[in-house]
Amino acid sequence: MQSFSSFPMRSDLTRRGFLAAALGAGALVALPAPATALTQGEARALIDRAIAEINEVINSGRSREWMFARFEEIFREYADVPRIAAAALGPAARTASPAELRAYTDAFARYMARKYGARFREFVGGRVEVRGVRSAGRYVEVVTTTVLPGREPFEVVFIVSDRGGSTKFIDMVIEGVSLLKSEAVEIRAMLDRNRGSIAGLIGDLEKAA
Repeated sequence: MQSFSSFPMRSDLTRRGFLAAALGAGALVALPAPATALTQGEARALIDRAIAEINEVINSGRSREWMFARFEEIFREYADVPRIAAAALGPAARTASPAELRAYTDAFARYMARKYGARFREFVGGRVEVRGVRSAGRYVEVVTTTVLPGREPFEVVFIVSDRGGSTKFIDMVIEGVSLLKSEAVEIRAMLDRNRGSIAGLIGDLEKAA
């Protein structure tokens, strides 16, 4: 399986090196259905706010460390991080202790923010635009385009859900590529290298971050 982060670069800029999360339906943690259905307007409002903050950080001119910290804040604010982290971990999430799962989730958030935040920094001068919104069963898809100077725009689709009790994105699909499915391969490989030790996995994530 091709890793999301292994896609070739174009003019020293990976077109798909974009922070995201993507989940297979079978990997999602079971959660109760919301009392009311998520509306397209609610989903778009969430992504409009997230995109505004992302664009601000991309073109802030601030330091690398400041940008990484802001990307982590944005990820935690607008993504369902516990759900995404558990889906990436797979079956081990069901047997980990609550303390292990909390520590792993924090390490995962920092790892994702720094790994893909490094690629966000290459988007200086670009912007992300919301193009449209559509219902997709239990979820709502918000379609965006990333526009980079002198390069071909590309599509990013945010999958938004409120099944965790609040409206968050649980998936980002970049030109048909699920970033988190690729990350799940890497996370589970790290876990295997640590012989199933969550503490060992956390250590590897902290080193990678």
